[in-house]
Amino acid sequence: MGWLAAGDGYEVALIEGRVAARPTSGRAAGRQLKSLPKTLREHPEVDRLRRLAEWLDRHAATCVAQVDTWMVSSLPVPTGLLARVWPDEAWQTALRDLAVVGDDPDEVGFLRDATEPGELRLVNLDGETVRLSPETVTLPHPVLLPDLDDLREFAAELGVTQKVEQIHRAIWRKPAELAEKATSVSEFSGGRFASRFGLAARATQLGYRVSGGYATCRVRDAGRIVEASVWIGEPYWDSEVETGGLTWHDHDGRSLWLREVGPVAWSEGMRMAAALYAGRQVEEGQ
Repeated sequence: MGWLAAGDGYEVALIEGRVAARPTSGRAAGRQLKSLPKTLREHPEVDRLRRLAEWLDRHAATCVAQVDTWMVSSLPVPTGLLARVWPDEAWQTALRDLAVVGDDPDEVGFLRDATEPGELRLVNLDGETVRLSPETVTLPHPVLLPDLDDLREFAAELGVTQKVEQIHRAIWRKPAELAEKATSVSEFSGGRFASRFGLAARATQLGYRVSGGYATCRVRDAGRIVEASVWIGEPYWDSEVETGGLTWHDHDGRSLWLREVGPVAWSEGMRMAAALYAGRQVEEGQ
């Protein structure tokens, strides 16, 4: 942004998310000050820039959340849409270096650019820049990516940093052998917390929804909505509480057999349960 006149002898601008000022005269003319002078702190131009900074922060968070939804659900995204939003710095930051798949599910590349005609530029696993113009692309959940270990190694070599956690997202693969009528996973049960309030607060901080006695995670997997749930105790319970079992339900609330749970819903449910369990009380020496 350019510098804007504010008060007598000062200019202000939004620099790296905060309002900065510089004098327009004197020996320090043109030098950015370390802090805002008191005379500017309530200036209308400064207030407008602060509100703009807050809006930009909300916008950036919205972009990251939307891209995360596309990735977790492996939804097809129109290439033309990516091209239209790419010039926006917030969208570009959220999308850059995500693993992308076009028409060929075995050809994966890291997104580096999207041009106005709807052409994507990717770096493939051979280190070459390729151009794709499919009608739609997917930003696959990592549990669905072939050769994930190779992708992670190549990403490290390229110095890839993803704003939306994809390549290095913790995943859990569904075991091949499961009891025929099993409906619950107890691997992360029994995590003790001082209060139900503390456990619910942890779930919320991690981005999960708290509904009744459960922390929940809703995922679109193979075209259907599945919700994973972990028991966290009765609402308003004020004493110690332990995490319960992990279960999955379909969109109509029907409990799913474990063998019915898809790979993405399984991985995301286990990820939630593990993240909650990690905050448990651990006795000294254990």
